[in-house]
Amino acid sequence: MRRMKQTIALAAVTSAWLAAPALAQTVPPPAISVTGEANVPVAPDQAQIDGGVTSDAKTAREASDANNAAMGKVLLALKGAGIEEKDYQTSRLSLQPQFATSPRTAERTAGIVSFRASNRVTVKIRDVSKVANVIDVLVSAGANDIGGISFTVTQASKHLDEAREKAIADARRKAEIYAKAVGVTLGEPISVEESGSPSPVFRSKVAAPMSAGAPVAQGEETLSVTVSVSWAIKPKE
Repeated sequence: MRRMKQTIALAAVTSAWLAAPALAQTVPPPAISVTGEANVPVAPDQAQIDGGVTSDAKTAREASDANNAAMGKVLLALKGAGIEEKDYQTSRLSLQPQFATSPRTAERTAGIVSFRASNRVTVKIRDVSKVANVIDVLVSAGANDIGGISFTVTQASKHLDEAREKAIADARRKAEIYAKAVGVTLGEPISVEESGSPSPVFRSKVAAPMSAGAPVAQGEETLSVTVSVSWAIKPKE
């Protein structure tokens, strides 16, 4: 039994000794790790408007018929304004009963008194300079329910690539400052990692009148990128 214990102990020591070089090789080389950031402001080049028609009537049929007729005029007006059919689609259609309520408590005081029909359409505008004109078209055609306006950058990936290059340059600038401070020289980059998913940050501008009608501010989007970079270091020659 004693001989067996000695054999097991010797095997354990031998295994540890053989593993030592492998463990030593996993120690990372000396390096400087920094974070680089970059922001690229970009003007949106596409917009989306949500608008529609709401109609009230005594009966559901009357409300629905009035709403269909009104929305038909809106769709014809969009087509006449040069908006392609593929760029607008119905986003919501509803028909709901309306109840009488107390002006003080907002509680129902009677049964159904009327019906409200609503039809909304989402319009994609590929030229942001025409946003105000499209709003005018909607309102002039009878749209009485204009919702939110959103702006987007269709070529965001192109601008993000620019931000990535600037983020790497920012990281190297910081690394060189640290290298100089501690008396070493930067070597080759060891690792580059983009932190999180780049996402646009919307920054609005002061509203200003556009070519016609309602004042619309397209604002700008700031595309941000953050990278973590490690550089090998070596003594100054």
